[in-house]
Amino acid sequence: MTTVTAGTISAADAPPEEPERSIWGRMTGSFVLRRLVKALFTIWFVATATFFLLRLMPGNPVDTFIATQVNTNGMSLADASALAAGLFAFNPSESLMSQYFSFITGLAQGDLGVSITSPGTTVATVIQIYLPWTLFSVGVATLISFFVGLFCGIVMAYRRGSWLDHVLTTVGSILGSIPDYLIAVFVLVVLGVKFGLFNVATARGAMSPGVEPNLSLDFLSDILYHASLPILCYVLAEVGNWALLMKSSTTETLGEDYVTVATARGLSHSRIRFGYVGRNAVLPLVTQLAVGLGFVVGGSIFVESFFKYPGIGSALFAALQSRDYTVMQGIFLIIAIAVVVANLLADILYSRLDPRVRVASSVSE
Repeated sequence: MTTVTAGTISAADAPPEEPERSIWGRMTGSFVLRRLVKALFTIWFVATATFFLLRLMPGNPVDTFIATQVNTNGMSLADASALAAGLFAFNPSESLMSQYFSFITGLAQGDLGVSITSPGTTVATVIQIYLPWTLFSVGVATLISFFVGLFCGIVMAYRRGSWLDHVLTTVGSILGSIPDYLIAVFVLVVLGVKFGLFNVATARGAMSPGVEPNLSLDFLSDILYHASLPILCYVLAEVGNWALLMKSSTTETLGEDYVTVATARGLSHSRIRFGYVGRNAVLPLVTQLAVGLGFVVGGSIFVESFFKYPGIGSALFAALQSRDYTVMQGIFLIIAIAVVVANLLADILYSRLDPRVRVASSVSE
């Protein structure tokens, strides 16, 4: 039997030294870096999938342009073909892999390409023109629906089982199940045409004719007036979902042990409601809001088309009609980047708010 003197530890009994992690090991062990690598891979995958899926659509930009000139403008097939050959630099017979290589090479250099149906206009210019309008309308609507939904959800949770809870839950469920474009049809046809609550002709577009963009109050009120109908549609389509999510989260939080302990300690209702229940109940919805803001870039094709609102959705709809591959690729890529970045920021934010997420992620990966 081996005797160990006090204060000394033999080499056999000493705990094994933890091997020093390499630089690569420390890098791959980073929570943020792992999420960043996944985000870059997702963006590449979406860009690649979008490139090939768009080319599976029937027709191409040249054929679509020729058909439009023949059927709409009455041109002969030969004249329409000659006009298309002079306007477009796109070659439909070029191999897909050659087109893909050119697309990825340009993308790696930050070049989204040039519009096929609008020669000389870069895709970046198209996005720069249309994107701000969508960011304004859908962004404002998302924030309004989020905060209104939070308030309604808290009321529903604290008064669950009452008539107010039943009414708000029913309304929220109905609104949450109706797509925004059907709400747009209702607003346009019923409220605008049938009851005449607003002038359909003047409410369309982004701003009134003759108005020059500036920072004046008149300009801001004018663009807000024209964006009010799309904003109304987005709010009605989303506020019910936020309210139901907040009700569920608040109800679950009310059953936690720390809320019971805080009540037993005699803390004030306001402190329990905001310091314990509200702060923890809203935590899952913060990440949902970050993801929702990522979808802001996508806008809505049908809502913007109904109201003639010049957002990124209407630009995408026009590109779909003309089969403008490069514009569609650029818009879908911007949407994908916005969603992926929003998810990345949501993961990072949630990991900072709740460190257990980082620990669980490290164990699972």
